Amino acid sequence: MSDVEKRALVCEVRAEESEEGQPARIVGHGAVFNSRSEMIMGLFKEEIAPGAFDDVLGDDVRALFNHDPNFVLGRTTSGTLELSIDAEGLRYDINPPDTQTVRDQVLAPLQRGDITGSSFAFRVAPDGDEWHEEDDGLIVRTITKFSRLLDVSPVTYPAYPDAGAAKRSLEARCAEVKGLAQKAINQRRARERFLELIHA
Repeated sequence: MSDVEKRALVCEVRAEESEEGQPARIVGHGAVFNSRSEMIMGLFKEEIAPGAFDDVLGDDVRALFNHDPNFVLGRTTSGTLELSIDAEGLRYDINPPDTQTVRDQVLAPLQRGDITGSSFAFRVAPDGDEWHEEDDGLIVRTITKFSRLLDVSPVTYPAYPDAGAAKRSLEARCAEVKGLAQKAINQRRARERFLELIHA
């Protein structure tokens, strides 16, 4: 079972003009800190804590178009993708290949405003997320630490997050909480039974 998750958001991603004769660069944010997502699979909302990317900025990360491994735009180890953290979140700067395909299918739609989303693929570290339920019943997942950053991607459709691994994490946490609750109930019943026996 894969533990790779992808998140997509509508945010500023743009093609910036480079030096004369050089192709435009693609600049955007793959993730934003302390900003709640839309409901994921109708189950929970999610946010990313500052510092969550600290251990993965040195990973061998790819820049892909629409998460397509056949459409590589850049890579950190080759120097064509730069990742950084700013006040907003995880920022990327891609120096894409100077090809007609990239100009037609990525840069032109970015410049026209047809592509407005960003996404990233990741793995959450063990114990790298915290779940809590708010007073109104809303479940919130806060990611505090990633174990792997796989790719950042300008995307056509940023509104449909794939949260399979997050759902599994939520289910595991719910099972753990139910187990703890049942244990507490059993202990309370045993204590009550013990008190009944000694007072009988």
